[in-house]
Amino acid sequence: MPDSNPETALYVVSTPIGHLEDITLRAIRTLQEVRLIAAEDTRVTRVLLTRYNIQTPLVSYHAHNALEKSPLLLARLKEGQSVALVSDAGTPLLSDPGQVLVDMAVREGIPVRPVPGASALLAALVVSGLESARFHFTGFLPRKEPDCLREIKALSRLRSTLVFYESPRRVDRTIALLAKGLGDRPAVLCRELTKAFETVRRGTLFSFRDQGTGEPPKGEWTLLVGGLTDTGREEKIHNPEDILRAMEGISLAASDKARLLSRLSGIPRNEAYGLVSRTDT
Repeated sequence: MPDSNPETALYVVSTPIGHLEDITLRAIRTLQEVRLIAAEDTRVTRVLLTRYNIQTPLVSYHAHNALEKSPLLLARLKEGQSVALVSDAGTPLLSDPGQVLVDMAVREGIPVRPVPGASALLAALVVSGLESARFHFTGFLPRKEPDCLREIKALSRLRSTLVFYESPRRVDRTIALLAKGLGDRPAVLCRELTKAFETVRRGTLFSFRDQGTGEPPKGEWTLLVGGLTDTGREEKIHNPEDILRAMEGISLAASDKARLLSRLSGIPRNEAYGLVSRTDT
């Protein structure tokens, strides 16, 4: 077997993203046999280990101590001890800690072996209904709005499904920025996959922007957006003021005019209504 000697490798082990039964037999065996488990949050991983009666010692390894802990873990590997790397949920390195340690192990010629399993990215992709043969995983977009919009612009010409992670506190802001940069495209929001309150919501960037997620502010989201289509059916972003000038003389209620302006320009409905109100007075 390729991992018959667990004393000589760094194992990157996927763990459940929610339901504790979503773990492979090989992952359980690996976590039992290694000398040490490097965990993003030892309290979270302890729940999984207790469930499967795994007694292997744990050490904390997360984004804030990676530079400090990686050399120590590398030393254990050089001594011939096996180490398993896990994140709180899913597959390490996918917007989770681990890159520093894996890079060091590779440079030192230490085998790095995957123990595949659950991934929020793949779970969301296969239930989304969007194209799964081609996709681009971005993870978390930049927090600063100018940086975020620049990255969205760079992604706007991709024909593959776009996949993002986002926190519950920033998901509405991110959807608004995606709507601004991409226009109205099919979108799917996934949260708590495999858990009791699993949520999969399908709509468009504009509908989610205008209506919100409709969910309580907890639980990390996976957001999927359709790629650029051959027919170019995604909405083209226009200057709102130019659209308003073109609409002069058209007899529409302010609310209907705002709805049309929002649809054509990509700006939020409340902002469109404010522009219409100022123009009509």
